[in-house]
Amino acid sequence: MLPDMNQLSPPSSASLGVPAHFTVLYPFLSLEQINASVLATLTALFQGVEAFPVELSETAWFGIEVLWLAPVDPEPIRTLTALVHEAFPDFPPFEGKFADTIPHLTIANGHDRARMTAAEQAVERHLPINAQAEKVTLMAQAEHAGKWTTKAHFHLCRTP
Repeated sequence: MLPDMNQLSPPSSASLGVPAHFTVLYPFLSLEQINASVLATLTALFQGVEAFPVELSETAWFGIEVLWLAPVDPEPIRTLTALVHEAFPDFPPFEGKFADTIPHLTIANGHDRARMTAAEQAVERHLPINAQAEKVTLMAQAEHAGKWTTKAHFHLCRTP
């Protein structure tokens, strides 16, 4: 169980319907552009990827604005990003703004530093967090700055 984080409002994406997540590829196709062909391509990509463990053992910061959890092994998430970007080369991760994309799970973004530090301390008491990545969820917005909609789930393969 994680601590009650009600003292912070959720990251802006959470208020638009996006759950806690690791981003595989953003930006991506608009809701209107996601068709059967796109879904078939993504299904084929992900059905060959094995589910993998995720361990979150430490917090980190992007400057003083974004508090996040770091996976011990970011490579499986980087692999997912590379697969999707290779299949959809017109969509570089984060529009190519960063030389390296860092897999992360955002805890807080743009709040008062003291509140974010308190949240960090509360979360750190519950580390490490262990989970299993078993699916990739495709979400899209119908309009810019609007609510996000789940379009599809792609299950990763499970090893016996």
